[in-house]
Amino acid sequence: MRPVAIVTGGTSGIGLAAARALCSRNVAVYCLSRHPVELEGIAHLVADVSDEEQVARAVEDVLRREGRIDILINNAGYGISGAAEMTDSAEARKLMDVNLFGMVNAARAVLPIMRKQGSGRIVFTSSVAAVLPIPFQAWYSVSKAAINAYSLALQNEVRFMGITTCAVMPGDIRTGFTAARQKSHVGDAVYQGRIARSVSKMEKDEVKGMAPETAGKFLAHIALKKRVKPYYAIGLEYKFFVMLSRLLPCGLIGRLLGMLYSGNP
Repeated sequence: MRPVAIVTGGTSGIGLAAARALCSRNVAVYCLSRHPVELEGIAHLVADVSDEEQVARAVEDVLRREGRIDILINNAGYGISGAAEMTDSAEARKLMDVNLFGMVNAARAVLPIMRKQGSGRIVFTSSVAAVLPIPFQAWYSVSKAAINAYSLALQNEVRFMGITTCAVMPGDIRTGFTAARQKSHVGDAVYQGRIARSVSKMEKDEVKGMAPETAGKFLAHIALKKRVKPYYAIGLEYKFFVMLSRLLPCGLIGRLLGMLYSGNP
């Protein structure tokens, strides 16, 4: 019996690459996204991850069709940028509804199924920004840090049930995520042009970043591993950065990030 996987945000970028990689390894894959789309060899269900009822219905549909759910790759998310001070609270809550609570909704829907099976794997797509918060992308960084914390806490709650979780932290990836970022330059004059410069640098790094297929294959590999660690960074460069974040004083890390992304001395 081949494994059954659900991939949220699986119609583009890393999610689609992960879905295709799982299919190539004989996994039955169902992708969830807000809009209808046809994917060759991959089933698609319409569900807005920020709507708990829609996610629950989609998961129930997969269960009716397959009889089990072995893997959840929790990938749906987007980014906003701008000064933390100037970011509208409604926009911040909307981001958290998708990036954090969207993943919570999907995990909550599959957990009873995996508990009954006595097995399951939940992979959360986080970001290196979770441990290296980026100036002028504060809320994106907050959402990813929250995902890391949620994944680790959940792991220690459900491990005895045979369910394992982990968070995967990509760095710069060449996807439509860059173009889809909701940018705000409100207050840029107050911040002496730092908002625009910071976001421009980040987007240049993303355009030159890792191919989504590389990240997607890594997610699929982690989803199918027998045992997993709590956190993974993708690529030697980002593994090195994450290691530095653990070894160097927090103040020094903050100053380095400030120099890179906000022009602070």
